[in-house]
Amino acid sequence: MSNPGELIIEPRSGRPADACVFILHGLGADGSDFEPLVPALPLPTDDAVRFILPHAPRLPVTINGGMVMPAWYDILEMNLDRRVDERQLLASAERIQGLVREQIDHGIDSRRIILAGFSQGGAVAYQAALSFEAPLGGLLAMSTYFATADSITLAEANRSLPVEVHHGSFDPVVPEALGKAGYEKLLSLGYAANYRRYPMAHAVCPQQVGDIGRWLGERLAH
Repeated sequence: MSNPGELIIEPRSGRPADACVFILHGLGADGSDFEPLVPALPLPTDDAVRFILPHAPRLPVTINGGMVMPAWYDILEMNLDRRVDERQLLASAERIQGLVREQIDHGIDSRRIILAGFSQGGAVAYQAALSFEAPLGGLLAMSTYFATADSITLAEANRSLPVEVHHGSFDPVVPEALGKAGYEKLLSLGYAANYRRYPMAHAVCPQQVGDIGRWLGERLAH
């Protein structure tokens, strides 16, 4: 089940996986960026959770002078409206949905599959999770924004999807206002969303790691 396009971490317990968490990295990084997070999560030692950390393709990024780098989509303007190449974002979301279907085909219940994303990866996770045709276990949006909030076709299967939104109060890359706007959009659409604010920049902090572990544990408890 390995693929050069994904970093796969099997359950540390050695048990066959019965749940799966996808974590999508940010601009200019790759799947290994979140590899250290996995063992740091306060999950039970006998858990059976597979983590899949996909790598974004390499694309020219307009806001970085056209430099080619790992990117889920092109960012055309760095402003509060965050104008992006939506076609590329949708293609990345469809790719992630294909990986989710592979896990389902290998016997993982869709309701035990969680999508998480940081920054650019979070925008893709929003799209992939909320438009997916089968009920998922949850969505974690970290230091990100809901780029397709006004264009997404929401899937009825995930209208009750639990969503956790995390953002740093000192984020200079994705202003907290964008994270809060995504959360408020979720509430207006009727989602069961929760917002957590941390005294950090564009990063993941120790307190947040604990909160993520507890949230995953609640979502994936049998």
